[in-house]
Amino acid sequence: MAKSHACTDPHHHVHGADAFVAAVERACLDRGLRLTAQRARVLGLIAQAGQPIKAYDLLDRFRAGEDGANVAPPTVYRALDFLLANGFIHKLESINAFVACHHPNAAQHSVPFLICNQCHSAIELEDASIVATLDAAARALGFAPQAQTLEVHGLCARCAAE
Repeated sequence: MAKSHACTDPHHHVHGADAFVAAVERACLDRGLRLTAQRARVLGLIAQAGQPIKAYDLLDRFRAGEDGANVAPPTVYRALDFLLANGFIHKLESINAFVACHHPNAAQHSVPFLICNQCHSAIELEDASIVATLDAAARALGFAPQAQTLEVHGLCARCAAE
């Protein structure tokens, strides 16, 4: 049986947006990366959302912020690209939305997600054996995997119990 990790907690993406942004700032300093104010703002909005959020919803929230910044979509997309490339967020391909990765000090990694079709929560199921099994199966077929996306849709425990 796979070892259970904190990542399987449905609320793992929201440990406090400010603390999350601060952890990413430290990770950027350690890695020699530049977390601009706009990147930090997008990251904070993703962490505050508490569930997967789409790019245009981020844009709307960015514009509705305290300073009412009139940012263009490419600004948000560039920030998302940086955050994705450095493993600070994940993109849920099947719903075209983003969630914060709660362990920003880890290297870029593949993780399966459990996505609730009712409440839209996304559970990061960090289980190295799943990732390794998919990788090994692909290699056994002579396939050279470069990325993995595994998203399972259904009902979370709370919604299934209703």
